Amino acid sequence: MPSLKEIKNRISSVNSTRKITSAMKMVASSKLHHAQVMIENMLPYETMLEHILKIFIASEADATTVFSTERPVKRIALIVYSSNSSLCGGFNSNVIKMMQQAVNEYSHLGKDNIIIYPIGRKVAEKVAKLGLKSGGNFSAIADKPNVQSCIELASEIGAKFANGEIDRVEMIYHHFKSAGSQILTRKTFLPIDLTTELEADRERDLTSIIATKKSQEYLKKRGDTGKRTEQEEAKPLNDNFIVEPDMESILSVLIPKLSHLMIYTALLDSNASEHAARMVAMQTATDNADELLRDLNLQYNKSRQQAITNELLDIVGGTVNN
Repeated sequence: MPSLKEIKNRISSVNSTRKITSAMKMVASSKLHHAQVMIENMLPYETMLEHILKIFIASEADATTVFSTERPVKRIALIVYSSNSSLCGGFNSNVIKMMQQAVNEYSHLGKDNIIIYPIGRKVAEKVAKLGLKSGGNFSAIADKPNVQSCIELASEIGAKFANGEIDRVEMIYHHFKSAGSQILTRKTFLPIDLTTELEADRERDLTSIIATKKSQEYLKKRGDTGKRTEQEEAKPLNDNFIVEPDMESILSVLIPKLSHLMIYTALLDSNASEHAARMVAMQTATDNADELLRDLNLQYNKSRQQAITNELLDIVGGTVNN
């Protein structure tokens, strides 16, 4: 049995760790709130742009472009979103695992024909360790999402796709649904399949930073209602479009805007999911520390009581002998 001093030192150590995890949970909670605000501010623009583009493509039979044309896959690019730091549960490991699965699926193309665009230091380190071809260093925007950087990245990838240097582009990231639910997602970036990309899950809880079972159950129950409300609020657009100057010029503007938005949306999703995962991980660590402290305090009190009892027995025994 450990001595009282050892137990006391252990209690002090666990208390110090608990203070750190509690502080990190509060910081992650604050960052999550800011990330939710950024997503909420961007959603109206995203919803309306995709709504316009969907109606336009559906109503015009000649609305085709190089960015929506399927072709044989000889070279592929993967845009993978992770974090720059750890202590966020299985957030990074899940992304890396899905990236490795995607690489294995396209292994027949050869490593030289698989390009990874790592957004986040953790996935960049894994790409270097596996010896995969990297498209650059984008760790800076993982912590601070930047629209201009996303536009530059989308333009670079779009140019390579248009020139035939890349035949397919996929994104791997966490879709933020609520503080307690982040869905690992893999979807096609290029060629853009409007029939699937525009049916993305838009049910989000951007008002709460509490990750509890009740909040998750509430989100599931209101899923159907939320979708009906969004469909009712979406204003129908006139499907009789007059295109000026021509179809190709309009698509050459709308399609790149959608691609920029897709990369930026995925970045905001990943950023919010990282903070939510870290908040949950630190909350779990704090709860474990509280439970451990209760056990240690109980053990300390028992050991202390036993020591007092032994001392009393020695005193009583000495008195009887005298």
